Amino acid sequence: QVQLVESGGGLVQPGGSLRLSCAASGSISIIVAMGWYRQTPGNQRELVATITRGGLTNYAESVKGRFTISRDNAKNTVYLQMNSLKPEDTAVYYCYVNDGRRYWGQGTQVTVSS
Repeated sequence: QVQLVESGGGLVQPGGSLRLSCAASGSISIIVAMGWYRQTPGNQRELVATITRGGLTNYAESVKGRFTISRDNAKNTVYLQMNSLKPEDTAVYYCYVNDGRRYWGQGTQVTVSS
């Protein structure tokens, strides 16, 4: 059993910042990659950012220069620092971890609105 606990979502004004966290626990092997996706109603889940165990990162074009993904391997935790937030960043954000299998968090709502 693997559990992913997300935190850090909420309501923020345009131009503001939020930091998401996702901690993995349970029967998990060595995590190869971790990351974040997001989803809005009626749309497919889309990649936001990923990070490998070695620290290689990949970002969606829409968030490059504004979001930063990082991880703490000792804590099996991944973070997403989101700056200069825009209304179009509004979505439910899901974290995932991959140890050979992919596990998903429960999702956390991020709303960017004035």
